[in-house]
Amino acid sequence: MSVSKKLVVIVAMEGTALLDIAGPCDVFSQANKILRNDAQQPGDGYEILLASAVEDHHLKTQSGVELVCPVTIEELDRPIDTLLIAGLGTEFLQYNLHHFYEWLNKVYPRLRRIGSVCIGAYALARAGILRGRRATTHWQYTQDFQDRHPEVQLDTNPFYTRDGNVYTSGGLASGIDLAFALLEEDYGRDLAAQVAKRMVIYLKRPGYQTQFGELLDHHRLANTLAGKLRPWMTQELHQDLSVERLAAQANMSPRNFARVFLRESGLTPAKFVEKLRVETARKYLEESDLSIEQIAEKCGLGGMVSMRRVFLRHISVSPSDYRRNFRTSLHA
Repeated sequence: MSVSKKLVVIVAMEGTALLDIAGPCDVFSQANKILRNDAQQPGDGYEILLASAVEDHHLKTQSGVELVCPVTIEELDRPIDTLLIAGLGTEFLQYNLHHFYEWLNKVYPRLRRIGSVCIGAYALARAGILRGRRATTHWQYTQDFQDRHPEVQLDTNPFYTRDGNVYTSGGLASGIDLAFALLEEDYGRDLAAQVAKRMVIYLKRPGYQTQFGELLDHHRLANTLAGKLRPWMTQELHQDLSVERLAAQANMSPRNFARVFLRESGLTPAKFVEKLRVETARKYLEESDLSIEQIAEKCGLGGMVSMRRVFLRHISVSPSDYRRNFRTSLHA
């Protein structure tokens, strides 16, 4: 083996999502094939090594597939070029894996770069590596991550982020986006594009992670004014939903209603209603054959131009592009 191969270590533990590991692995391994067979492509590629974050070499993924890690993190005794922390499974959030975080702090200064996939960002945050840095994680964990790690500049909009030599990616498949970014950084866009073509996926996915996320946390809002009024509001989206009308429905004065609503939900009534309109419109785009103009009218979003503007503001994609990407198979 060439000594110039870049050693990429992917750290996993019980409950890791298989795609967090397999996605980046396939990007790097496909790059190796091209580098090996194409004399025009300089470079020796990557060596990929799976390491267990705990003492057990045998780990079961979320899908039930069992992995055998050749080494544990404590057994690693070679220079690491790139260290990636896979999404470690929600169970690990309940434990204080001090030895793991101490190990991360010990090896980090010797790495060319370090990164995380999905909720692997929690490990980097707990080790203090993300302090003061911009980072992302799975959109579902936005509020929880912010509550646990306010010292991190969290942005769950992009598929991946880079801050210095620290990289983080969003949910699951975003690890593939991150791997492409690392590959392009190492060997250029041409090689990365060749790998993307072989894998039949985008080199750079259009849009943002927010396309996949929910604009409103209905579970958290269940016992608030917003949560209690939501079913009624959903039926009335085609009507004017002013503060005065909402307050009357709640048997409150407009001033007190607006104050309580903001305190409980963190949103003004107007902002909540707009997000609810977008969420409802998304469901129609996914599941119905209604035209975009009809959906805009049903959801109180005005016409097509207004609906497009609101969609771009909230989820960075137009209604027509959203329908094309997310329509259910029954309406494909």
